[in-house]
Amino acid sequence: MSGGGIARGRLTEERKAWRKNHPHGFVAKPETKDGSVNLMIWECIIPGKTGTDWEGGYFPLTLYFSEDYPSKPPKCKFPQGFFHPNVYPSGTVCLSILNEDNGWRPAITVKQILVGIQDLLDQPNPADPAQTDGYQLFIQVLYWFI
Repeated sequence: MSGGGIARGRLTEERKAWRKNHPHGFVAKPETKDGSVNLMIWECIIPGKTGTDWEGGYFPLTLYFSEDYPSKPPKCKFPQGFFHPNVYPSGTVCLSILNEDNGWRPAITVKQILVGIQDLLDQPNPADPAQTDGYQLFIQVLYWFI
């Protein structure tokens, strides 16, 4: 099997597992265009966690898998301009489990990625800022409450 075959095989299994059991309110499905399914791009929705400022919101996220998946993590992107301390202005999410040199492990699943990003929404990591405005606002609010 080529590298791409490994990636597609794993993503096929992930899709089956997701259809059988996924967290309430989440959506994750391969992109479909003109009736053909592209397993390498998944369109997702992350619900805001109950009891947080994000509750009631549904946030679109796209996962871009490479032929090197699962050896390398997918790129996870919110729409450009998403306002959060750990999301780059391009929309790319900055999260340790998505860092191929640091926290990524091939055993991490799509479900774990999406739940991890949901947690990050309400619990930003001030040690790993990705956008200046979101980070500065978060730090001001954080210190205001201390």
